[in-house]
Amino acid sequence: MSNKVENYSAEMVATLVNGYKDGASVEQLAAAVGKSVRSVVAKLSREGVYVAKAKAKAVAGVTKASLIAELAAQRNVEPEVLASLEKATKEALQILVG
Repeated sequence: MSNKVENYSAEMVATLVNGYKDGASVEQLAAAVGKSVRSVVAKLSREGVYVAKAKAKAVAGVTKASLIAELAAQRNVEPEVLASLEKATKEALQILVG
């Protein structure tokens, strides 16, 4: 059996956990212990204290399909004719719709 090498000492873990609970940023903690931000996030996650930031929700109601349908109506064509535009970005479709 191989001996497992510990990446974080008990003191480092305590520093990370206490610092995070006190409001220090992950970047500050990573610099303090000489580890990468990703490593610190992973360690704090394993310790059960890291909370990921909530992702921004998309604006409801405006979908690519609705933009394509609106564009089709403007051009007097069936939406199926413009179905390949589904691969375009929403921003590009919004520009086309005007």
